[in-house]
Amino acid sequence: MVISHPACLLHQNSPGHPERPSRIEAALQGARSWGGEIEERPAPLASLADLALVHEPGYVAAIAEFCASGGGDLDPDTGAVPESWEAARRAAGAGLEAVAAILGGASPVAFLAVRPPGHHAHSARALGFCIFNNIAIVAERLTADGSRVAIVDVDVHHGDGTQDTFLSRGDVLYLSLHQFPFYPGSGWVDEVGHGAGRGRTVNVPLPAGTAGDAVEEAFVRIVVPILGEFAPDWLLVSAGYDGHRADPLADWMLEAEDFGRAAAHLSRVGVPMIFALEGGYALEAISASVAATVQGAVGQKFPAPSGRSPYRSLQMVDTAARQAAEFWSSVQAG
Repeated sequence: MVISHPACLLHQNSPGHPERPSRIEAALQGARSWGGEIEERPAPLASLADLALVHEPGYVAAIAEFCASGGGDLDPDTGAVPESWEAARRAAGAGLEAVAAILGGASPVAFLAVRPPGHHAHSARALGFCIFNNIAIVAERLTADGSRVAIVDVDVHHGDGTQDTFLSRGDVLYLSLHQFPFYPGSGWVDEVGHGAGRGRTVNVPLPAGTAGDAVEEAFVRIVVPILGEFAPDWLLVSAGYDGHRADPLADWMLEAEDFGRAAAHLSRVGVPMIFALEGGYALEAISASVAATVQGAVGQKFPAPSGRSPYRSLQMVDTAARQAAEFWSSVQAG
């Protein structure tokens, strides 16, 4: 199942900005070319109450007023135009539609081809191309009904907004693999949450040059065991494709098949999955990686990764595993 809306094409940043409308078209092309049938649904508008699950009402009102007055720059990286208000609300509403559809008997796998992306957005701050935190809004809706939710973030940038939203929560697990050191500067292994959420934040920071072998190692040693131990009812994925070797904004060396292999690992958790488009700025790489993601999510197998990481990447998997093992008995410190 793919959920999108033409309104998401109308959101604009500054001229020449990498977060551009053609990213949606590339994602849709990839989802439609995966090799099987796929249902498409329109993304509804998130209500103000939906947005308030994560965002302060004053911030939401300010975004509405900012767009209505003509838009401009919300921060040095994040722009808006009058049409951005609808686009952002539909990007936030897409995940809620996916939940309703899955509960109604639709495919248990959904891909949200929407923009603006969301994982950098904080409760009262737009940041890093993001206005509303689309994944966090879905998680809040699900936990309100008593569900346990796991969020896996594979964008090359750390999802600081998502992490901050759930840092003290015991019912939401946040697992992130990301380039480090890199924007936004957060996501070291010692950021583990606090209070009831201590141990529920798991960061795997990997250096420039990281390829598929280190990501596979991280999934096998850290991500998959923790997901099994946490036993979520729902799995939400911040699906960023800027870790692809062709991406102009980052320094990882992943191939499309590496994203498919990750999705295949996640599919074996055996719970409904919602993938939300985050980053990724090389159009052909987005298309190929989304197609591979859908294939992996429905159980297709992929060969072992061909990419080889620098030794430092594998060392960082060890470091992250040692930290995670303090909270998760399923993780072997090595």
